[in-house]
Amino acid sequence: MSDESQELGITESKSHKPGDWYAEVVQKAGLADYAPMGGFIVTKPRGYALWEGIQDALDSEFKATGVDNVYFPMFIPESFLEREKDIVEGFDPEVAWVTHGGHDELEERLAVRPTSESIIAPFMADWTRSHRDLPLRLNQWCSVVRWEATETKPFFRTKEFMWQEGHTAHASNEGAWEEVWTRLGQYESLYEDVLAIPVLRGKKPEHDKFPGADTTTTVEALMPDGKSVQGATSHNLGQSFAEAFDITFADEDEEERTAYTTSWGLSWRAIGALIMTHSDDQGLVLPPTIAPTQVVIVPIWQEDTKDDVLEYSQNIADELEAAGFRVELDDRDERNPGFKFNEHELNGVPLRLEIGPYEVEDEEVTLVHRPDNEEAVADRAEIVDAVDEHLDEIFDKLYDAAEANLEENVREAYSPEEILGTIGKHGGYVKTSWCGDEACEEAIKEKIAAEIVMQPLEDEGGSTAGEVPEPDHDECGVCGDPADEIAYFAKSY
Repeated sequence: MSDESQELGITESKSHKPGDWYAEVVQKAGLADYAPMGGFIVTKPRGYALWEGIQDALDSEFKATGVDNVYFPMFIPESFLEREKDIVEGFDPEVAWVTHGGHDELEERLAVRPTSESIIAPFMADWTRSHRDLPLRLNQWCSVVRWEATETKPFFRTKEFMWQEGHTAHASNEGAWEEVWTRLGQYESLYEDVLAIPVLRGKKPEHDKFPGADTTTTVEALMPDGKSVQGATSHNLGQSFAEAFDITFADEDEEERTAYTTSWGLSWRAIGALIMTHSDDQGLVLPPTIAPTQVVIVPIWQEDTKDDVLEYSQNIADELEAAGFRVELDDRDERNPGFKFNEHELNGVPLRLEIGPYEVEDEEVTLVHRPDNEEAVADRAEIVDAVDEHLDEIFDKLYDAAEANLEENVREAYSPEEILGTIGKHGGYVKTSWCGDEACEEAIKEKIAAEIVMQPLEDEGGSTAGEVPEPDHDECGVCGDPADEIAYFAKSY
């Protein structure tokens, strides 16, 4: 192997050093670079294209369900933050403050938004007068800053990150709950149908819910290294924010009522989950649904066959593009086919078409799957259908592998020793009965850095639509006290 090929390839092992491997994939696949300030990253075109793919998928779903996009300032006056005490207490250690504008000290400190409830809610109050103004559904795509990252892991943990945050107001608690479930379902669909990552739906324990929320719901994704990723959250805020910011409306009888609000968000942590779930020791692996390039065509020629091979390849590229596929024809003279194969594998292109003089002569195309190098041959005349079918096969392979990982790594344990031993040996999720005391979580967290990432959901029709599963044991798996809740422990990103 040439020095250049070695430089191109991944040198770390996903199974042995997942952290180093992940960082190498992110950089060598051209997704991101480290910024000169600690805790920040520079997102490169291929990485940002993944974020755009997520935006496109979610934004269309949001708009189809009544959401309007807006944009609010990135700075929030300190007095606005202080109007909701739980927000102040919950985010205070992570808030970055602006104290000067140029050489002049500001009369009031400005927070760089850690989240936007405190700047959006006052305007929702101004825009809500009557029940006819409700539901009010707003969303913004922006970045937020939380000054808590000690070690940068691109897309997983940075001081500034991209996300969307939705904020809604409703006339009733039932309407707010319907909103919560709608957004949680859209997040679940994004992970499963676009990113090929199965998720578990749940809620956060009381002590870990969003500051000021009544309930925080979540989708959790299990990574191959046994850690959980909080994929997205959808919060029922009850009336706490509406009361703090005076979001009221006149009902049908002209009586003044306080609204119910929600907020919901997904960040580019989803990109981190995507990379970690599917990629391998050859580099990035992407499902066709999100891959910036779905199909790469690599022509293979000698001098006497070059013209015929390139013409044949170009015609196929044109046909596939016309059919709506994202296609690249790699006809670079200065690179040999082997180098191109390695480069496109590293960059995660799901399907490679190899075309040489034999394919031209036989009117065929050789297709190679990125995840496992499975090869197939298709007739030239049926290339559009063949590519469509093979991209579906690749998606299914990736989803099935992730689903098998999830199913194999949900285990039950009902004593502190069992919980610690199971997480220590296997990772994954450990389901146990729980008394509801945060101290029991701390007892596990102190010893193995695992926490309660999720509890089973309550009723999805109002605040209770279905039965909450009864614990398999009636004693807490940590302290032995009576337990009527279920908790899933895991290490997490």
